Amino acid sequence: MDFSKLYRPSALNSYQFIAITGLIMSGAAHVILHFFVHRTLPGFDWLYVCWTALYVIGSLMNLFGKPSEDHHHHH
Repeated sequence: MDFSKLYRPSALNSYQFIAITGLIMSGAAHVILHFFVHRTLPGFDWLYVCWTALYVIGSLMNLFGKPSEDHHHHH
């Protein structure tokens, strides 16, 4: 099992990439809301749960899914 599929950017699948991007953007929005707007939104923390769940699902698909087949066309 290749655990580098969990952290190496070139080995991430779309779900993992979207989840990491979402976590980073949500974190940045959280910091801006906290320090500059001085306000928090109710339920905002649930975004982190959703992004984490998406990352876990993507990781399971990446680790246990079928390895990509070679793109050979047989005629």
